Amino acid sequence: MRPLCHRMVSDYSVSMLTVHIRVTDTASGRPTPVRLRITGPDGAFYAPFGRSIDFPTVRGESVGGHLMHGAERWVYTDGSCEVQLPSGVPLHVQASKGPEYQPVDQTVTLGPGQMAIRLAVKRRSDIRADGWYPGDTRCHFLPPHAALLEAAAEDLDVVNVLATPFTQLTQDGKICTTVPDLLGYSGQSPALSSDDSLLGAEGERARGGRLVAVNTLNTHPVLGRVGLLHTHRPVFPLTFGPPDETDDWSVCDWCDQCHRKGGLAVWVDPFRTETLPGEALVALILGKIDAIELDSHPRRHSLLPVWYRLLDAGLQVPLVGGSGKDSNRIALGAVRTYARLMSDDPLTYKNWIEAVRAGRTFATNGPLLSFSVEGAGPGETIDLTSTRAVRARATVIGPTLTGRLEVVMGSKVLSTAEESGGFSLEIECSPTESTWVAARYTGSPSPPATDLSFAHTSPVYIRVGGQPLSARPEAVAAHQRSIEEVAGWVKTLGRFHEPKKQAHLLELCRQAGAKLGGGGDRG
Repeated sequence: MRPLCHRMVSDYSVSMLTVHIRVTDTASGRPTPVRLRITGPDGAFYAPFGRSIDFPTVRGESVGGHLMHGAERWVYTDGSCEVQLPSGVPLHVQASKGPEYQPVDQTVTLGPGQMAIRLAVKRRSDIRADGWYPGDTRCHFLPPHAALLEAAAEDLDVVNVLATPFTQLTQDGKICTTVPDLLGYSGQSPALSSDDSLLGAEGERARGGRLVAVNTLNTHPVLGRVGLLHTHRPVFPLTFGPPDETDDWSVCDWCDQCHRKGGLAVWVDPFRTETLPGEALVALILGKIDAIELDSHPRRHSLLPVWYRLLDAGLQVPLVGGSGKDSNRIALGAVRTYARLMSDDPLTYKNWIEAVRAGRTFATNGPLLSFSVEGAGPGETIDLTSTRAVRARATVIGPTLTGRLEVVMGSKVLSTAEESGGFSLEIECSPTESTWVAARYTGSPSPPATDLSFAHTSPVYIRVGGQPLSARPEAVAAHQRSIEEVAGWVKTLGRFHEPKKQAHLLELCRQAGAKLGGGGDRG
């Protein structure tokens, strides 16, 4: 059996030392949580005491504290740990702390009797100074204490752990369904929080800290999945529609309860396949869903075209980012949401949620975006009394290798900046009708990696002559067809014990179709 904390060394001439690892933030000089990886010249991975070399990577199994990123093993530490390491051989030491910190990547060779390795991470950008705070809208099966550690190591301020049913085969041969984290439900208050900010030179506390909230993911296998955040009590049932149950409920009802309880409804896994988009689309059209989520799980079809189609139909829907972490193969914050708080607002869970609700967001897997139109940022509306030129500015913050920055208006690319021209755009456009404008970035990260880096802002809305957002006929027609497909499923395939529940769902479909076709303000 392999030892819990370190790799077996077959060469008995190699001296093994117990080494204290300390990682500090250069700005404060204090230990800071990081994601850590130490490997030998043969690729052997060395884990700190109390951590495993081999750890589960299957969905729902012992999630937290470890990460298998591709073929690389990492561990999360609070900035201080002990590791048994060989002396006299080159060791590859890496430490990471999210996209706003310069990662550590160096080679260390321990001398005889060396008992310590000191590392430091340096912040390379700080957009919190402009009110932007990073959070993860969704992860699962991650205990709050592990979530708090990983949030600090990945430089996240807000983590939403969403309790959801989990079915597993137990060691005694039974199939059981449990709901991990539901007993830790915290609703509108953090389940755990920490303040790792420092007092400044004049005694003023800088903004900072981490918080973990526990809420729920509510699912139907066909009608849709919604993350219900910041509700003061859980919204039940957590699921309906499995093979042995009826469909006597609705996604819209979940969202209505969520809003009555002060919550935020996020559409999870939207349009992941070409199959039925579900009642979640109906809920979004009726204004019951507050945001649409892009996560880190692979997709066969890009979310952007269908999100653009929603915007082109006259709907105002922000984009958020969530890792969807449900195993040790996904990093917390692998896709994240930056939400901009109003000036002088402190970082609280409610303030962050309200920033998301207002659409003051961008979603990213690393790159940072700054975007404004005539000084208005994502989620804001500009009123023009007549058609005139407006100025849009977009900037990518942080080092990149190659990439493309684009400004998009009404699904059409207005301007592009390639790497050779720098990652800043400033353009003028003259909209003739009410529309939306956003910025997006795609490229290769630095250092190079397999996955493309990307970021996308929520829109700035331009209202011309007081008119609502323009609804393009082709976008409206596409969503009308989807609504008809949902209604067809309700009529023919839904299993309803109560006819009034079926009638209720059909009425919701009718209302959504009427709202799409009737014009007016769809925000």
